[in-house]
Amino acid sequence: MSDPNASSAIPTKILVPIDFSPSSHAALDAATELAEKFHAAIYLLHVIPAFPNVSLPDSITEAAVIEKAKIAATERFDVSEAVLKGKGIAVSSAVEVGDDVAGAILEAAEREKADLLVITTHGLSGWYPQVFGSIAEKIVKLAQIPLFLLRTPKPETSAKVPFGRSMEWW
Repeated sequence: MSDPNASSAIPTKILVPIDFSPSSHAALDAATELAEKFHAAIYLLHVIPAFPNVSLPDSITEAAVIEKAKIAATERFDVSEAVLKGKGIAVSSAVEVGDDVAGAILEAAEREKADLLVITTHGLSGWYPQVFGSIAEKIVKLAQIPLFLLRTPKPETSAKVPFGRSMEWW
């Protein structure tokens, strides 16, 4: 008799955290291949880090910056979703704001009942890992579901890629 709480080795829903870096694009490519082979759905997640202590000019509100980031991420996800749906893959996405990016990813995995998490070792963290630790490292330590970790080259610079940068899927 099988254990009803045991998880299957074959994924049915794959969570892919996306920061729009080349590394996260590699994670999406890997997740796409897995989804095609196992007929799994993909859940794309972008977490916008909230930095309440950042000084902004009086004419720009934190809410406006976050709203612009949400709109840009949603537009990029629209393109990715169209490509994935064109390949016959069920896909959904969300853009969230949070102080703890790794925590938000782990909460989404539980909430969405994802049974596989696909991430890469390097994204658009910039100064963040030196101060708070690697997001990937936290997820590897705390994830309660199987994890597919792609080792990707460390970016040559810690500068963030501007939202206007053209990429294949976004």
